[in-house]
Amino acid sequence: MTQPVRVRIAPSPTGEPHVGTAYVALFNLAFTRQQGGTFILRIEDTDRLRSKPEHEQAILDTLTWAGLSWDEGPDKGGPHAPYRQSERSDLYRQHAGILLDKGAAYRCFCTAEDLDQMRKEREAKKLDSRYDGRCRRIERTESDRRAASGEAHVVRLLVPTDGATSFRDEIRGEITVANAEIDDQVLLKSDGFPTYHLANVVDDALMGVTHVIRGGDWIVSTPKHVILYDAFGWSKPVFAHLPLLLNPDKTKISKRKSPTSLLWYKEQGFLPQALLNFLGLLGYSLEDGEEVFDLDKLSSTFALDRIKASNAVFDLTKLEWLNGVYLRQLSPADLARTIREFGGTYPPNDTLEKAIPLIQERIKTLSEVEEKVAYLRTDRELEYDPALLLPKNHKDPAEVTQVLDSFREALTPAPTMATTELESLCMARAEAWGWKKGDFFMALRVAVTGSTVSPPLCESMEILGKDEVLKRVDAAVVKLESLVEAG
Repeated sequence: MTQPVRVRIAPSPTGEPHVGTAYVALFNLAFTRQQGGTFILRIEDTDRLRSKPEHEQAILDTLTWAGLSWDEGPDKGGPHAPYRQSERSDLYRQHAGILLDKGAAYRCFCTAEDLDQMRKEREAKKLDSRYDGRCRRIERTESDRRAASGEAHVVRLLVPTDGATSFRDEIRGEITVANAEIDDQVLLKSDGFPTYHLANVVDDALMGVTHVIRGGDWIVSTPKHVILYDAFGWSKPVFAHLPLLLNPDKTKISKRKSPTSLLWYKEQGFLPQALLNFLGLLGYSLEDGEEVFDLDKLSSTFALDRIKASNAVFDLTKLEWLNGVYLRQLSPADLARTIREFGGTYPPNDTLEKAIPLIQERIKTLSEVEEKVAYLRTDRELEYDPALLLPKNHKDPAEVTQVLDSFREALTPAPTMATTELESLCMARAEAWGWKKGDFFMALRVAVTGSTVSPPLCESMEILGKDEVLKRVDAAVVKLESLVEAG
């Protein structure tokens, strides 16, 4: 009988939640859904100095925002609780003891000074800086005595000195590493807390994890994990290492060169479905080559052997394009509601919804909206440089004042504020004064919106209404008078 699929992610709460966590979670969740399995969230908080409860909460909150749900975890419980590694320390110490008893691990009593001196000696001999295994030679009885006396020590993995360790990666194929290239990894630190390697293997085995789907940077650690599985006599899971995420310059993604915090993407106004679509494209491609797809579509077609082996460039321009696609798929009412939920200061609800058709094709993120519709707020006066009211071909403030006054006189008796009628009125005024259309609209645009760049002007005036437009034209005339006085 086939064992039910169980997968996990194990983020560390040592800082802001990383976009790479969402990337790995996405592929685990898609595989789990496709297989009808279980998705586990486990918190790797054994770094006692940097792990913080607020960082853990941020991980839970942002993954939930992104639409990445889990079946078992610290907030949901489950049959293998607890799901925080800091609460499982006794288990790790017990299993370190099992390895010691089996001769698969040993205690290392080297001090920081010893290790520093050892590195210098190896560097002088042009050797790598790995631990040289000097404590391997300590007899077990002597090791027990020194540990019982309270001497500080760590527990290290005893890696065979000959032969090789092999494993199959579902994405990259068979991988073999000579044991001579594998370090005697620390498994249990001197404070009694495990390193990632011991905790990872113990937890995966005890929680019944069948498939380990994680970032490609963990490939170098997998031989150590394979040795541990063999030492414990446990069946190994299926391994699949995802493509690395790279900066545009092809270096590994880092916050110095690319935004890595999930919070940043939320705060910038990226839609979660667009972010998941983007992350999916970084490591996967649908058979039909479709680029716009949701989690359901990804899950229904998912297969580990379709994951790309080549590393992926994290292209924010592509993400912005995708986000724009998703924003344009929303109805005006849904987009207006999404904008309100995102937060910010906007015009009244009915005004914002009327403005949606003017901006929907022009925005890439929700964070752009507040600035683009600010001119529609009527609770404050527009602030702009009066010189902007002077078009390129008409730098006389008195002349521009006359043109705006004539627009005001023509607009005041106008029966409606329909866009088409406003366009006809503006064209007639420009022609009457012998102005080019672009110059006339530029002066009026600044008067009405406070900017030389805005959504369509006549549509904007229709939304603002006659009284507000006239009020703004009057204010522009006052600004022009200040230019006349300044000479």
